[in-house]
Amino acid sequence: MTHVDDDTAYLGDGPIQLAFQRVEDYRGPGRPDAAEHAHLDFKVADAEVAVKEPPALGATKPEFQPGGDDWTVLADPEGHPFCVSAG
Repeated sequence: MTHVDDDTAYLGDGPIQLAFQRVEDYRGPGRPDAAEHAHLDFKVADAEVAVKEPPALGATKPEFQPGGDDWTVLADPEGHPFCVSAG
């Protein structure tokens, strides 16, 4: 992390950073949901192995899986979706 405090965290120290900010009265999104705030896609060497790790850390695998065999949608503990695919 390049910066972290009680309300923000920044990842990366190059021209592109990923920033997170605390939001008062936050409501986590559902899936599919128009209130989706962000969506990340991760390309990994072994997608079959990679989709097994996040649930061990509290992620879930929603029933909504639009990617077929191309990617797997997972959701973090707050409900933010992210996809894992072979890269």
